[in-house]
This record gives sequence, structure tokens and C-alpha cells, in this order.
Amino acid sequence: MTDHDAWPDLPLDAWEPTFATLHRWTQIVGKVRLARTPWINHSWHVVLYPTSRGLTTSPMADGVRTFDIDFDFVDHRLLVQTSDGRARGFALTPMPVAHFYARVLETLAALGIHVAIHGTPNEIEDATPFTDDHAHASYDPDFVNRWWRIVARTTAVLQGFRARFIGKCSPIHFFWGSFDLAVTRFSGRRAPRHPGGIPHLPDAVTREAYSHEVSSVGFWPGGSGVSGAAFYAYFAPEPAGFATAKVSPDAAYYDPQLGEFLLMYDALREAPSPSEALLEFCRSSYDAGARLAHWDRSALQR
Repeated sequence: MTDHDAWPDLPLDAWEPTFATLHRWTQIVGKVRLARTPWINHSWHVVLYPTSRGLTTSPMADGVRTFDIDFDFVDHRLLVQTSDGRARGFALTPMPVAHFYARVLETLAALGIHVAIHGTPNEIEDATPFTDDHAHASYDPDFVNRWWRIVARTTAVLQGFRARFIGKCSPIHFFWGSFDLAVTRFSGRRAPRHPGGIPHLPDAVTREAYSHEVSSVGFWPGGSGVSGAAFYAYFAPEPAGFATAKVSPDAAYYDPQLGEFLLMYDALREAPSPSEALLEFCRSSYDAGARLAHWDRSALQR
């Protein structure tokens, strides 16, 4: 397999119904982790983690035992496993969000796990309660697997990027609220109070997440005015001059509405080495922002 083979085509219009459904499915599983995991700074306790086959909650407490929930995007199954050796799951096929929600709770209950979660999605304009959502019911396994392969390859690239930083840094993790894979670096300095305003997300959560200066890069399938999948890079707060900084490769550009640099996925696929182009995007956007924001780079990176 060549580097280009690791980056399959992912046209947003072809899989958008599946994307919208899967987004809500991951929120349901993510909210189980939210309910069963102690609060960690910047909401790191709610995220899902990439695995070799999909996404996982990682172990969560249930009395004296633990359990985890895994999405398998190779065999297309949801699997719940417990530390006492029990396991239950079901196939991922086209089904309404309401049915998926019920099956997750039923699967947990069959293992003696009873969890109450907040029953509406976050960070989505259409916040139809999960129990009432029969409109989102698509699941195309081919496109889900393509998206997953991109997430897997992006994770590998971000691991190389993250390794150069010795300051406070997030894991490489998947935020189910915004449906993006991300890694975030911190300068160590406090940031101005964030204004909040993210749909269906308490302002207190947003303000705690952005309590300190950050530099974040990640991958997102697109939507909300962005016509396709894209890699993003931003600083919060944004330093003066960042919008006009030189960021590589040449296809990268600053989106003033988002306040982020974007490298469209389709443009990345055209690079001689997509993986190297993505790493350069991460490095150059961080270099530009850290210089303009006067981060203490000698103390934060090797």
C-alpha cells in the first residue's frame, strides 16, 4: 500500500446522511463515558479514542468492575465488554437514532449496567432528542470505513507531530460533539474569558475548555459552510497577524468565518506525499502562531 492508498476519496455529499447519523450515534456512546468518568480538564474525560478498528470509550467504572464500548468500523459492530469477561454487541446497520439509542441501553442493561445520560445532542443545531429522532437513519459501511481509514492515518501523523512537544498537550482524541479528531498544545498561560455561544453546549464547559492559551490541529468531515472534509489549525486566542501568516503547503488558506487555517482533504490527496503534507501543515501553522503569540518555545518543545 502506498501513502496515497491510505487516503481514500470522501465526498461530503455522498455520505452526508450517514455522517449525520453516525455523529449522533457517537454522541450517545460518548455521553455514557461522560456519565461514568470523573471530570478531567478541558473535557478530556468525554472523548473517544482511535483504535486499530474504530473508536473506544476506554475502560469506565461500574462498581468494582470496568466496561468499555467500542465502535468497530471494519466488521461494523458495536461491542460492550466488561472486566469480568462478559460481552454483548450488535451490528451497525441502517437504523434510526432512536433505535440505536434503545439498543445501546438494552445492551448495557443485559450486562447489568444501568446508565442515565442527557438525552439530546450537543453542538448540533438540530437537537432533536435521541428518543424522538427517526429522521437520521443512514449507515453506509463503505463510507464509514473510508472515514475511519482517514482518521487512522491522521492519528499516525499527529502522533509524530505531538512527539515534538514537551509542554502540556492533549491526547489525540475524538470529540463527539464536533465530530473531529484533534490534538491540542498549551502555552501554560491563562487565556481571556471565552464568550461561549456554541449551540447546545453550556458556556461554562466552553470557558473551561479554553481557560488557557491553545494551539489545536485536527480533522473534520466538513459541513456548516465547508464543502468537504478538511484539516484545521487555530490558536485561541488568535495572535495578531496569524490570519496572514505563511502556512504550508500552498493549498492551505485562512477561513475568516471559522478563524482557522484549513487544508482541504481533496487538496491533501493531490500532494506527492499526503502524510508529509499534513505534517508540514501542522508544523507550519504551529510555528507561525507560536511565534506571533510569543510562546516560550524553548521550554515547550524539543
